[in-house]
Amino acid sequence: MLDFDPERVTRNAQEAASEDLLDRITVYRDGMEPEAVHIIEEELKRRGIGQEEIEAHTAYRGDRMVPLADGTAQPCSFCHRPAVEQRWGWHRLWGYFPVFPRYLSYCELHLPPPHPTLSPGGRGQGEGEDITSADDPRPPE
Repeated sequence: MLDFDPERVTRNAQEAASEDLLDRITVYRDGMEPEAVHIIEEELKRRGIGQEEIEAHTAYRGDRMVPLADGTAQPCSFCHRPAVEQRWGWHRLWGYFPVFPRYLSYCELHLPPPHPTLSPGGRGQGEGEDITSADDPRPPE
């Protein structure tokens, strides 16, 4: 296990975006060292972000995130932000060639638009919000 380096955490917190710091002390808090949480809270105070903003961010992310068994957020498959949705997709070799199907997690930034021909069942059998990727590897029923 790696040793905790408070100087490195402080430097990282100073360089990170405020939204990233808010994510760390809300949806990823349970997976962090208590000293790191304290450093991040101090950095947010220095930036003028108070407890009300932290609580609002907690409520916002808590309603949308995909939780893991330990209570923290499932990270996006493409970045470190919390995932808001999961869909079947393809693992792509060099980002282009589909190799095998896998379950992907998407944050708000990487969430692909719904495919207009897919239904809630992902089979194109009616109207509704799409919950399946357009390149769903599962065969139609």
